[in-house]
Amino acid sequence: MSIAVPPARRGPWILAVDVGSSSVRAQWLDASCVPLAEAARELYTWESTADGGMQVDAESLLARCLRAIDRAVAIGREAGIDPAAVALATFWHGLVGMDAEGCPVTPLTGWGDGRARAAAEVLRARLDSAEVHRRTGGFVHEAYPAARLVWLRGRAGDTFPRAATWGSIGEVLGLRLFGVARTSLSMASGTGLMDLRLMGWDDAVLDAVGLSPERLPQISDEPLRGLRPEFASRWPELASVPWFPALGDGGCASLGMGAVGRTVGLTVGTTAAVRVLRDDPAPTVPPGLWCYRLDARRTVTGRATSNAGNIFAWLRHVLALPPADELEAQLSAMRPAAHGMVVVPRLVPERPPRPGGPQWAVMAGMTPATGPVEIARAWLEAAAFTMADALEAVEADGGPAAEVVAGGGALHASPAWARMVADALGRPLRLAPDPETTLRGAALIAFERLGVIGDAMEFATADRTGVVLQPDAEAHEVYRAARKGFHPAG
Repeated sequence: MSIAVPPARRGPWILAVDVGSSSVRAQWLDASCVPLAEAARELYTWESTADGGMQVDAESLLARCLRAIDRAVAIGREAGIDPAAVALATFWHGLVGMDAEGCPVTPLTGWGDGRARAAAEVLRARLDSAEVHRRTGGFVHEAYPAARLVWLRGRAGDTFPRAATWGSIGEVLGLRLFGVARTSLSMASGTGLMDLRLMGWDDAVLDAVGLSPERLPQISDEPLRGLRPEFASRWPELASVPWFPALGDGGCASLGMGAVGRTVGLTVGTTAAVRVLRDDPAPTVPPGLWCYRLDARRTVTGRATSNAGNIFAWLRHVLALPPADELEAQLSAMRPAAHGMVVVPRLVPERPPRPGGPQWAVMAGMTPATGPVEIARAWLEAAAFTMADALEAVEADGGPAAEVVAGGGALHASPAWARMVADALGRPLRLAPDPETTLRGAALIAFERLGVIGDAMEFATADRTGVVLQPDAEAHEVYRAARKGFHPAG
């Protein structure tokens, strides 16, 4: 990208790193949150096991994180950047066991792992699920680490006792780079193991899981400093700057797109979520929605669906769809729901409040005239219906949205799908101008903590740019009728 002002005069600079559900990205942003260059990117994939698991080798993912930082550091060196801090964001609900040196002793499991279904039933028998939801903002469900911990404890072998600390990829990074087991309020809140108001580990849930707080990271938003020698020599410019503990990527994405207060955010990446970010230090958890912290002041509330951009990637692979431009043209030329199909796009288990159940997807209504693009359109429309369901649930709690703003790589990559989503929602949909909203949100929090900017939420909402998609009234009515029958929420 063209840089009008020399980088040295645009500082201070933040290196933002986002470990998302399909890639690791690292990018330099200045105090106006303008990026220096395209994000350095490392792709990865999850392993889907025959028994319903969703896992990745944590060492392999860690190596991708380090390579993304390597590439971003090289870009910064070439531009003569003097770093001010490093800001991290990672996906919520990951779980991995680590030894005292931060070496993983289990695979890293994710939100779509369904193997702890029976363990979740055990926990529901031990706990008052409604009270757990009220205190932690999470659900007693296999999507959360609590159930996976019970499942892992019951498996054969010595994996569970070998883990000195349990965390996610952000905590693996902290232990490897600094030798410190620390997690942010944001990441801790996404485990279902933390009391939202007390901002500490929940004793009742830990007791039901059979885990002592000593085997969980310290909860603190204080930055880490002083890289271990191996990494201090690898990145001398980052050796003594503050590294802020990883924040939940969903909260960062909402902030990065300015989805604050009555502006509701829709993120469509590997998964999708409808969220609202509020200045609310003592939250009341609404029924049927999750509620996590971004920090001590701010909470993010919403509903997520596990099947979104991953569906599009699967469709491209399985159906051998046309090249992107041709596919977009064909998808756009189709009338809403004209394919006559019904789809439940459940490639991976859905997250609560939908009940746990087998991992399956359903297609019905195909004829000899049905082709790959018709199938793709049916799946993408079905995924849009789940987003409309989530928006209705969020608005039932907080009232009608003043605006819906969308971000994430999946919608930016497919204008045709973005149009389907706007029509399914039945309201204007503003597309954030930059798909890297998570990196922007993480950088904004870091700049706020450094005192470079004032209120990060005010800064984020000052930008109201981006294409606004107006819904087609006729298409919306077609989709409303389709949603009343057999569709993904059923």
